[in-house]
Amino acid sequence: MKSIIKICMSALLAISVFTNYSCVTGKGLRTEEIKDVNITGVFTLLLYGSRHSNDIETIAILDLEGDQYTFEIYTPEFDYKIKKHLPAPMALNEAEKFEDWHSSFQRSQLSRIIDDKGNTIGYEVRPLYLPITFGVADVLDVDYRIKDDKVIVKIRLIPSVEKMLSDDKDRLLEGIRIR
Repeated sequence: MKSIIKICMSALLAISVFTNYSCVTGKGLRTEEIKDVNITGVFTLLLYGSRHSNDIETIAILDLEGDQYTFEIYTPEFDYKIKKHLPAPMALNEAEKFEDWHSSFQRSQLSRIIDDKGNTIGYEVRPLYLPITFGVADVLDVDYRIKDDKVIVKIRLIPSVEKMLSDDKDRLLEGIRIR
């Protein structure tokens, strides 16, 4: 009986992993942190997160307009906002304002998003938090994949932070039930 349960659990895990990543295929992109903020151009700004008072799964993506790629976040459209035709300084300013609200916010990290030819096709601005709060400063796992002329962006918390927040929520709910 135990071996049947193990086989079933393994199959469910394999199906879960397969379905999470099979929908988003294509060439992976890389990011590279930059310090130079002399960015020019016009951008579409994608603002993901900031949905509730402790939503640290937050990031801003600057999609360079006029190139062959468009960015899409792999989530329902109501989970993010889009602002089009913003000059670089305005897009960067709005991105930083969007994510600096959390009490553990330390600073923003600016990275360029690079295609397989070495071209910069966009930028990400992600919040870094005080490590004492979540165990790490960078809490996000962001995957960029090109499929046709779309950059599909998959965003999630890193597993250790996701588990910590889930455990905190469970303890909070348990405390409410005891009272």
